[in-house]
Amino acid sequence: MTAQETQADGAESRSAVVVGGGLAGITAALGLADAGLDVTLLEGRPRLGGLAFSFQRGDLTVDNGQHVYLRCCTAYRWFLDRVDGAALAPLQDRLDVPVLDVATPSPRLGRLRRAGLPVPLHLARSLATYPHLSLAERAKVGRAALALKALDLADPALDDEDFGTWLGRHGQSARAIEALWDLVGIATLNAVAGDSSLGLAAMVFKTGLLSEPGAADIGWARVPLGDLHDKLAREALDKAGVRTELRAKVAGISRTETGGWRVRTDGEEIAAETIVLAVPQREAHELLPDGALDAKDQLLEIGTAPILNLHVIYDRKVLRQPFFAALGTPVQWVFDRTEASGLNGGGQYLAVSQSIAQNEIDAPVAELRERYLPELKRLLPAARGAQVRDFFVTRERTATFAPTPGVGRLRPGPRTRAPGLYLAGAWTATGWPATMESAVRSGAAAARAALGTLGRPHDHLFEEAA
Repeated sequence: MTAQETQADGAESRSAVVVGGGLAGITAALGLADAGLDVTLLEGRPRLGGLAFSFQRGDLTVDNGQHVYLRCCTAYRWFLDRVDGAALAPLQDRLDVPVLDVATPSPRLGRLRRAGLPVPLHLARSLATYPHLSLAERAKVGRAALALKALDLADPALDDEDFGTWLGRHGQSARAIEALWDLVGIATLNAVAGDSSLGLAAMVFKTGLLSEPGAADIGWARVPLGDLHDKLAREALDKAGVRTELRAKVAGISRTETGGWRVRTDGEEIAAETIVLAVPQREAHELLPDGALDAKDQLLEIGTAPILNLHVIYDRKVLRQPFFAALGTPVQWVFDRTEASGLNGGGQYLAVSQSIAQNEIDAPVAELRERYLPELKRLLPAARGAQVRDFFVTRERTATFAPTPGVGRLRPGPRTRAPGLYLAGAWTATGWPATMESAVRSGAAAARAALGTLGRPHDHLFEEAA
């Protein structure tokens, strides 16, 4: 038995191990430590942040992908406050999304933005003047939105139907789905309407667009994600007394003789009363002992979906807005990351975020360059005379869980049948799709469940009902 294990066995009632240093694991570790537990956080990578991280490419600091959040993301906003990072990832004053359509000879600009009116009038003017839909389509969108607002998110039957079928039944044309519903849904669900659970889609639209006027205001990091999810998170963990070990791949977990748990890495064994597995579903399946879940193999039925990100460095400024969405082109969302990346010597750095990238996730860089640079020229006239200094790609092949119909019944909650063992991760039963919000909610839920079992207070965590 190692010295670390001996120490933990002697203090089992106040010790915990969190496996995984993404947003879920960081949140769980902070929640447990803030309640007075001795917490060890183990992460196999050389950094924290999970799938929302940064890396260096020469003098550039590059995010692996563009991540945004909404004002209604109360858990992620709590996380930003907890790590003292809220000022570095501000929200829009009001929702404003430029939407360029290049199906016509010259790009046509529309905007989705809200007014200072109560729901649903906050979006009425924007929809009434949205140029990418016909007058009849705009009217039918309003009726579908009211029908969506009336759905009961607690109804499990919603999980069995796909969102596309529901939209068609409520008068939505293929164009309306493409130019509005999928414009939002692809970015939040990583799936088109026909491949999305109605339950998850309804949750996104009801919470983001139909709950409060400002719920869908968009926020994003003005600094590299690593500054928030690695640097500031590590500082917060250190201040909370969490022992954080990087490059600590967990090989297995097992029971101790005293009824607690033992976590085995390549370098040591750690014993604790409480364990939170904050890892992807397949890794959780490998680590969970038999009997910990009623149907452990269901975790393997939760599919995954990729996201592809294209990074383009121009020799001059070609985009004068912080971001835009696009129609009539393979391009989906484009963000200006010039300042955040530390790009020097002029020029502009654009990040092109491509969800539902199953058909392109393994495409060669040269092929992607040939396909997308002409599309950016169609969208951005200023790019037609600009030189491309660099073009590179980041790929997340398992970026999110697939939000397919029926996935809801596969997602477990934080508790397992094994005392002291809890689950966290955006793929668990948070009610949200695979977002930063879902990850933080899952970590808080796991910490809340563990602290409740231990009889410890957990009111320091964000309000679950918020």
